[in-house]
Amino acid sequence: MTEYLTTAQQQRLTELSAPDSEITMAFETKQARDAFFKEKEKFHAEGNRGRILDTLNNTRYTMLHSVEDTLSRCLMSDGFTKVSTPTIITANMLARMTVDPTHPLTNQVFWLDNKRCLRPMLAPNLYEVMGQLRKITREPVRIFECGSCFRKESQSSKHLNEFTMLNLVELAGVEEGKQMEKLKQMATSLMAVLEIADYELVVESSVVYGETLDIIVGGQELASGAYGPHPLDDNWQISDPWVGIGFGLERVVMAKSGLGHIKSVGRSTGYLNGARLKI
Repeated sequence: MTEYLTTAQQQRLTELSAPDSEITMAFETKQARDAFFKEKEKFHAEGNRGRILDTLNNTRYTMLHSVEDTLSRCLMSDGFTKVSTPTIITANMLARMTVDPTHPLTNQVFWLDNKRCLRPMLAPNLYEVMGQLRKITREPVRIFECGSCFRKESQSSKHLNEFTMLNLVELAGVEEGKQMEKLKQMATSLMAVLEIADYELVVESSVVYGETLDIIVGGQELASGAYGPHPLDDNWQISDPWVGIGFGLERVVMAKSGLGHIKSVGRSTGYLNGARLKI
């Protein structure tokens, strides 16, 4: 009878960032399975210990911070201004994004009460800020934000309830009819800065945005771009063409590091820079 690692053994090796090839391995006997697990647990625990010590003594910087810093520096050098907006938003802000009680995303929102919630996306606040800046300056607006977003996601190796988004948007700086071309240029430039070469740019249809440009690595969406004019723009009194891209930074870290479990690279008290603390 073929034996496989127990659920507890699989969970432990997953926490230690062991490769899938080890976690799914088959064995002829339970004794062989348990001996393999003991060996690999020790090996990967030492690897985690080494990564923790390297972070504390050398880099002093997590991979998540590094990705945010790399993108932020690139965008600011290209004329974008970094903004910070509230984590708590109103139900009205979501409704202006068409996320009302009939929208599927409503059930994924962390509601604080019937009028306020933790933001599931950065877009509503960025819409508000860029619209106001456009009125003040009468010039093209280029802004971005990086911060936590919250959704009641299914628990898996690819999803988090709290995740980090970096959204950039350029308003009135792109010619009508050339928005998709601009998005592709921006995506290509930013992926080069991130030093990720093996990716695809895929045009998809979207219920909210009509058409998006998705950045795919290994079958996983790292970022999605959209553009306007769009029907949503009227809710913020915006009429100029715009383009924007949103990156899921934990997924970017996974693509760069090869780590397979998103919890190890996100905001956590159980991991440091991809390494399990309970080793």
